[in-house]
Amino acid sequence: MDLRHEAFCFADRLFYDEQPENGAPADDLTTAFPVSGPGWVTTERGAWRELHPEGSVLPAQGWQVHVTARPDNASRVLARVSECCLEHRVAFKHLRSLMTLLTRNSKYASGDGGVELATINPVDDSELERVLVALSTSLEGETGPGIPGALQYGECPLYVRYGGFADQWVEHNGSRVPAVRKPDGRLVPEKRELTFSVPDWVKLPTCLRSSLAARKEGALAQFPYRTVRPLRTSHSTRIFVAAPKTGGDPVVLKEARPHAGLDEAGTDAVERLRREHEVLVRLAGIPSVPQVVEQFTVSERHYLATEYLPGTSLADWLSHNYPLTSSNTSTADLAAYARRALDIATQVEKTLADIHARGIVFGDLHPSNILIDEDDQDRIALTDFGTAFDVESGDRPAQGTPGFRAPADRSGFEADEHALAALRLWLFLPLTPLAELAPAKLRRIADFAQRRFALPEGYADAAVAVLAQRDVDAEPTSAHTELDHDKPDWPLVRKQVVEAILASATPSRQDRLFPGDIEQFRVGGSSFGVGAAGVLHALDVAGAGRFPEHEGWLIEAVRREPPTRPGFYDGSSGIAYVLENFGYHDQAGKLLASSARLVEQTTDHSLGTGLAGIGLTMLHFATVRQDNEFGRQALATAVRLAEALETAAPPGNSARAGLLSGWAGPALLFIRLFERTGEPAWLAFADQALCRDLEECIEAEDGSLQVRDGAARTLPHVGVGSAGILLVAEQLARHRPDAEACDSLPALRKACLGEFVVQPGLLDGRCGLAVALAASPGAGLPNRSAVIDQHLAWLAWYAVPYKGGLAFPGTRLLRLSMDVKTGSAGVLLSLASLFDGKEALPFLGGTQSSLSIGR
Repeated sequence: MDLRHEAFCFADRLFYDEQPENGAPADDLTTAFPVSGPGWVTTERGAWRELHPEGSVLPAQGWQVHVTARPDNASRVLARVSECCLEHRVAFKHLRSLMTLLTRNSKYASGDGGVELATINPVDDSELERVLVALSTSLEGETGPGIPGALQYGECPLYVRYGGFADQWVEHNGSRVPAVRKPDGRLVPEKRELTFSVPDWVKLPTCLRSSLAARKEGALAQFPYRTVRPLRTSHSTRIFVAAPKTGGDPVVLKEARPHAGLDEAGTDAVERLRREHEVLVRLAGIPSVPQVVEQFTVSERHYLATEYLPGTSLADWLSHNYPLTSSNTSTADLAAYARRALDIATQVEKTLADIHARGIVFGDLHPSNILIDEDDQDRIALTDFGTAFDVESGDRPAQGTPGFRAPADRSGFEADEHALAALRLWLFLPLTPLAELAPAKLRRIADFAQRRFALPEGYADAAVAVLAQRDVDAEPTSAHTELDHDKPDWPLVRKQVVEAILASATPSRQDRLFPGDIEQFRVGGSSFGVGAAGVLHALDVAGAGRFPEHEGWLIEAVRREPPTRPGFYDGSSGIAYVLENFGYHDQAGKLLASSARLVEQTTDHSLGTGLAGIGLTMLHFATVRQDNEFGRQALATAVRLAEALETAAPPGNSARAGLLSGWAGPALLFIRLFERTGEPAWLAFADQALCRDLEECIEAEDGSLQVRDGAARTLPHVGVGSAGILLVAEQLARHRPDAEACDSLPALRKACLGEFVVQPGLLDGRCGLAVALAASPGAGLPNRSAVIDQHLAWLAWYAVPYKGGLAFPGTRLLRLSMDVKTGSAGVLLSLASLFDGKEALPFLGGTQSSLSIGR
């Protein structure tokens, strides 16, 4: 399970955010340390404030000094960093708020985000040494979280590594990553590894040699295990299977770093590891609890070795076994699944009872903390006892996992009982996070599970009795929306979705206009996929009108912080597309021109972030402007893609196929070029590209083709999944029905028929399947309209009333989202496509046939 989203759940109850909902300043560190006096240039970029001496020119790359801190000493540390950099006239940047520091250093934050409070950019080795010497003295005695892959300098929170100062990017393993330039001019990925390393063309500065020597003589020499395989990594904790260097059975080794991975109570990873050791010692002998092997410390890092228990997480088990994702589930299939799921729930209940008998509250029960060994009759085991505590201590669990965490009125063993009740329903309908966003949905979830799986009488009622709100004075909320009618008033539904989107806007903020997925805090709040450009496009396409104030916000945001990515869904191409369509031709043209260097560096083939989206944008500009230069650029981009297709890497373990991530995006560009030029070679390339995506599909038990995602999951979605391949293959079939890829159309269509889909969205959920079916001629699908109606009927499950309108949850259903990629704007585009024949997404064209959907 991807835990990054939890880190963005703390600031706001309804939306993913980095900023607090309680009115605390979003730039408290900025106002605390104003830069006075002439000679300094200050720029605010997202979460950062950047400062450099006027007239100074930074090199593109060099040695960076990262400074870390705890929440309670951050202001003091930043004051000393500021004093040092101002005195020595060294460029630096720092986070603008304590809330951002907490978010980036939370228990749930992933390992790909930094935990530094400030970063200093010396121009050369001499300046590096002056800064390190001065700061190591002024920061002596201060502490902060360590930075994996960086070299600690002195006994203070200073960490050094080589990296880029300017925005430089390169494609690596299918992703766009920060880059540094070799002496021969080639860009290569910045090394962001777990251990410190120096690029082979860079000489280690003299001032760092003693620090490196001390590290090599310490931690590396003393470590008694060798890594077998990683299980989970964050900036605060590593969990991996390891084997003793002296021989013996494998263990699960958990590494914790001081001051890192803070939970809601401010407890760091090391303290949680210490508590976990104490708890596991008390629970020794319980069969489903891992036994302690040893506890030890190497350098400043703390380790706990426990018994290795085989199995996969319950979350992955459900992905592989849940029967309602299939298109031909029988009553016997449901009964067989129910028996297994009930047995798992009983085992978890028995294990919790054994733990409670020892006086321990587990504290964080959820599917990713439960292992299932299918080779041993679905034997369960619990993992991760870092939040467990003695029931007599009076402690409460940390905030925990949305959908399973106990409300504030539960204490002691009640916290585990609440999570167990949520698990009992989740096993049969994994939508329990919705009950936290909209508590009134709990009864509906329970009733469906009881009825659809023919569960023992009283099963669902017992779970609801534990989960229901106890506060009788709480304001009642209604589970009923317009979508719950047998025949919803669809124009009203669409109006309500628009109302919710507009009500969520925050034009006073600079980082984002509409709340969306956490990706907007990485790529910016202006983008098409998760930002303002896509939302404004959706409102316009759906007939909701234009909003000059919000368009002004978009233009100003791009001017203030130009995109550093050239892609359609994550960068300048998508924003320029929207600005051009809105009539802001000068701004659109300048944005594309300023991204030319980024386009040259791009090798990613995809529609979402790479060349396919860029090429389609150029082709669109060539058409609307009647400009041959844009046409030439589109053609050149397509040629690059055709050449890359010939040497495309074989399928990997992680899903990449689909409209946004796979070769279906280039195939769409090839088809559009055929339509413009009449050259049949482009259709051959489109067929070849789609066949490449089909290589990443496997046949499910119901005969459908779905994209393989690791060992446990298959994906039918549009963005990453088989529905995205279907949308483009249908367009190829109109021009060349005998193409090889078109042989797979029936199996791809079948993947859109499953009863259950976790999320509602266009690119990653149920709406995308409905749109893909509507774009299909229907051969072999006589019940196509009925299936689409069913998909639309299920939208009632996800709809959450918001300020007089209707909103939909985004990724993992933990928070509401208004964006195209994961949320309400995508739902709105889907409805406009299904009812009005509008283009669901740019470059796809409108619905080909009129459907009587939901009429």
